[in-house]
Amino acid sequence: MNADSGASEIVSAVEALGDPERAASSQRFFKTGPGQYGEGDRFAGVPVPKLRALARSLRGLPRSVIVDLLGDRTHEVRHLALLILADNYSRESGDPERWVDVYRDAVRGGRVDNWDLVDVSAYAILGDRCLRSGDWSELLEWAASDDLWQRRAGIVATFAFIRAGRWEQIEAVAPLVIDDRRDLIQKAFGWMLREAGKRADEQTLLRYLEVNASSMGRTALSYAVERLSTERRAHFRSL
Repeated sequence: MNADSGASEIVSAVEALGDPERAASSQRFFKTGPGQYGEGDRFAGVPVPKLRALARSLRGLPRSVIVDLLGDRTHEVRHLALLILADNYSRESGDPERWVDVYRDAVRGGRVDNWDLVDVSAYAILGDRCLRSGDWSELLEWAASDDLWQRRAGIVATFAFIRAGRWEQIEAVAPLVIDDRRDLIQKAFGWMLREAGKRADEQTLLRYLEVNASSMGRTALSYAVERLSTERRAHFRSL
């Protein structure tokens, strides 16, 4: 497989790597049943390390093929497309915005439709673009969306700033998501707070929690305090 491969050839390669037992397990794990957040999603049963290895062989894949892969019904094919998209974006020396536009269209078109797909791409593409430009207003727009996956993408995209030692982006996103009790929003919010305390400034995290812990959902708070001492975890949970 290489960058000259077509979409149908790549889909066949992903399917060939699949395992039926793993696919069945993945469909349960990613909540694909009726009424669940991943309803109707289809899995081939390919582990992420194999997808990453395949993505490396497809580095530089054209935009049109990536768009076709993002429209495929198989989850791992879309995951693979996002890995390649993020890599193309990071290596782009001319017009990186063209790759960000592909990503925006994919999320808004409902093709980045599970938490692992959001998490592997939001900070690496959207978040990094906002970091490079110095304008992170788009993160606030996404975090304010009612759509589950757009909102999670807006939260997780702050990780690009957190990795650079910046705190203010997740603090600005926080009021937009703190009252959302959906599990996948709670986990993303708490995860980013925890990472901000770890990578940016633990004292700022502690001050934030003193003021806001009582308003946070139990899941978000549990994630946020995970790296703190036993005494501090107990204190914030008591609030």
